[in-house]
Amino acid sequence: MSRLKVRFLRGAFFNMAKLNKNIIALGFTSFLTDVSSEMILALLPLFLTAIGAGKAAIGLIEGIAEFTASLLKTFSGYVSDKFKKRKFLVVIGYSLSTITKPFIALANGWSEVLFVRFLDRVGKGIRTSPRDALIAESITPGERGKSFGFHRAMDSAGAVVGTLLASLLLFVFGRFLHMNIVMQYRTVFWIALVPGILSVLTLVFFVKEPKFVETRKKLFSLKETLPPAFVRFLVIVGIFELAHFSYALFILRAADLGVIVPLIPIIYLVYNLVYAGFAMPAGQLADRFGNRNILAIGYLLFGLMCLGFAFAATNIQAWILFVVFGLSVAIIETIPRAMVPGMITDDVKGTAYGFYHMLIGVMDLPASFIAGLLWDSLGTPVYAFGYGAILAIIASFLLLIFIPKSA
Repeated sequence: MSRLKVRFLRGAFFNMAKLNKNIIALGFTSFLTDVSSEMILALLPLFLTAIGAGKAAIGLIEGIAEFTASLLKTFSGYVSDKFKKRKFLVVIGYSLSTITKPFIALANGWSEVLFVRFLDRVGKGIRTSPRDALIAESITPGERGKSFGFHRAMDSAGAVVGTLLASLLLFVFGRFLHMNIVMQYRTVFWIALVPGILSVLTLVFFVKEPKFVETRKKLFSLKETLPPAFVRFLVIVGIFELAHFSYALFILRAADLGVIVPLIPIIYLVYNLVYAGFAMPAGQLADRFGNRNILAIGYLLFGLMCLGFAFAATNIQAWILFVVFGLSVAIIETIPRAMVPGMITDDVKGTAYGFYHMLIGVMDLPASFIAGLLWDSLGTPVYAFGYGAILAIIASFLLLIFIPKSA
């Protein structure tokens, strides 16, 4: 092993050793959950296509799924603030997602997939805001970027493993068991239940409820929960999220560019590898150079990547663009979470994260549906991905203009 690799691994273990135990346990919870999720999601667009769903329907499924989650994220965040309990809601959310997710294997039409994705996202809606508040309360302000980066990295590492497992299982089922392709997808979906159960057990036994910080007696005030700087931030995030449509359309675009079906899980793996590898460094860069600046770079990268997908012509370009996809999303999924606590008071973290996540989910519905509809109705991906590129680049410049450097 080279000295460079040794130094890299030593640095990675050193950084992990300095993390709070709650952050590490929540990281492994997300790792196992994403192993389960990505065994399904890496194959879901292909499964939906195989059972007769069009691109608009696929976009609608993902949009409604995320919209459902968004409605619950504000409520669950508020409840966790009111009752001063985060972990209980996080356990319920992860458990519901784990139980329902593999039932996609029973679906015979896209409407049935929509129902299962709806239940899965209910679980996500219940857990996400209390979990992010739990992370924020387990660390000091100077560790936010690194800690949220570690959590995002573990989440993406789980996606890497889940995608690899899905690809390996498809190979085994097709080569040695001679299953038809739809039966291969269904069997993988059932196996995905195992890591999901392990994730819930990790959460239950290794995550501790941190001490709740209360700075005022009045629990909810719209003015205090949504101060002007936070509102400006949410507006800009909302504009960007209209461009951040479902991963499913990127996978379908890769297939459109000539990436063969057995390699679709691998190209998705490339995305997740880059995401996992860069999420924690992105957080550390934000701690050093400012959240706003790094997030603006992430938005700009996403816009340029969409432009690339709009005009790409070969499968080699698809592979390169999935690398840029991973880099941009590592920033986009990490930095905003680290910015939220600096804009609000300590005792409304759950509610503030709820508003943030609700906004993302609300925008996912029109974003995914519009992009899928543009592609279906106009018969070309240029307008769908061009639409995403324009909004992402606008959001990048708005961030630099209206959000202070210190945010």
